[in-house]
Amino acid sequence: MSTFKFPPSITSRPVYGTLEPRSGKHHLMIADAEGAEALFDLVEKDPDLIAHAHIMYFPAADDTGYAEKLKAFSPSKLYVGPSYSAAVPRLRRILQDAHMGLQVYLAGTEGLMGQAMSEATNAGIPHTAIQTEHRGSVARRMQCVHCKGITENVVTDPFTCSHCGLNLFVRDHYSRRIAAFQGVCVDAEDPGNVPPKRELYS
Repeated sequence: MSTFKFPPSITSRPVYGTLEPRSGKHHLMIADAEGAEALFDLVEKDPDLIAHAHIMYFPAADDTGYAEKLKAFSPSKLYVGPSYSAAVPRLRRILQDAHMGLQVYLAGTEGLMGQAMSEATNAGIPHTAIQTEHRGSVARRMQCVHCKGITENVVTDPFTCSHCGLNLFVRDHYSRRIAAFQGVCVDAEDPGNVPPKRELYS
């Protein structure tokens, strides 16, 4: 199992649950990497979902057959793409054409779930009506509060902003609007005094 129990934190930090089948005629399932495992578990709970499921899946570089297993389920529609960012126009069209009562399930990394949730809420789906389940990497999508640049897949604290080069502290403060955690300069008052890097949650 690729699950991880996040420690308690502040109110703005997303909390993830376990995907549960919901009644509805249309089911949109979006996952990356090990998020496919959560979809397998979901379909096992209610095999009838798959006939009405539109799945968007983004494999990791070392995909271990997840895409093929999803294909074997014979969902109503299956899109396997190279990256979430490449599929954003497709997702926007799906949400634009969605019918009332669409059930949305997100699984995988925090970056994937946050960005997909942002698109869904922008399309009018309340964030409380979207199910999420974390699986796999604990890497974060971070925004530098100084230059506003986004750094993907942050796994250490502090980290170096990929845009302005500042040394940033990984905070739990989260913005649903931009689907990113916030990073603040760690040595603003004492330049060069940067704590040793450590892995997140170590």
